[in-house]
Amino acid sequence: MSQSSIPLPALALAAVPGRRKKTLELAQEIERRGYAGIYCASFGDGVGLSHSLAHVTERIPFGTAIANIYTRNVTDYAGTISMIHEISGGRFRFGVGVSHGPMNARIGVQGGKPLSDIRAFVEGLRSAKRVGELPPIVLAGLRTKMVQLSAEIGEGVVYANVSRRHTPQSLSVIDVDRRSSDDFFIGNMIPTCISDDMEAAAAINRRTLIMYVNLPNYRNYWKEAGYVEEMEAIETAIEAGEHDKLTSLMTDEWLSDCTLYGPASRVLEGLEEWYANGLKTPILVPSSASGGQFQAFDELFSLFDGA
Repeated sequence: MSQSSIPLPALALAAVPGRRKKTLELAQEIERRGYAGIYCASFGDGVGLSHSLAHVTERIPFGTAIANIYTRNVTDYAGTISMIHEISGGRFRFGVGVSHGPMNARIGVQGGKPLSDIRAFVEGLRSAKRVGELPPIVLAGLRTKMVQLSAEIGEGVVYANVSRRHTPQSLSVIDVDRRSSDDFFIGNMIPTCISDDMEAAAAINRRTLIMYVNLPNYRNYWKEAGYVEEMEAIETAIEAGEHDKLTSLMTDEWLSDCTLYGPASRVLEGLEEWYANGLKTPILVPSSASGGQFQAFDELFSLFDGA
């Protein structure tokens, strides 16, 4: 597949405090360039950013990736997402998940049983009265049972930081007709750093994933994906309080499988493999080895200029 034939991916945005107006201007530029979508991280209020996107964009699909089901009342969520859905002309997808135990504890939220809580939440959304039509509901997927549930009760699955080589196996639990349907969303948030300095780009992505290797559910997923030795070494270091060793235990093989980094040609090759492995909507999460958020987007735009 040549560069010109690689479909444009979607991009991730976060409503970083102090940069929100510039972020909306960036969203308009993303739309102008024809990217496949904009998906909003929970940081900085992804639902609020989605509401703004409904007003400042006209054509591009967008959604949350993801909203935490425990942080707002389900009926309140239903009214908000129905409004975004209506104002946007049906371009919005509501990506939801249970987040992570340590992160929920940090904000004083008590989680429960992920599968039953997600099921009850989606039922609550759909039974809410006088809220209007709801958008498609996309579940945050990682382990097998949640991926299966996304096809049972949702209109899609959105991963984050998952293994490229394991993706076909993960998606195999969804009926082939269901996952091939145009109405079923399959996305993945992929940390991306474009730089001719491979070492510097890898360091950026390791820093991005340091939070995730500290989460037990992610380590269990990566073991399932074949990275048992790496994850057990990381667990040993965490138990010993040797957090400074974690990045050195995040191997190049694992990092290359779960993120995109390096020169443009290498990033494009990895993106092509994502599509080939069943991912419909790669959601690139750009970082820069030599600048901030907006430089990272400029570097990413340059990747596809002329494509």
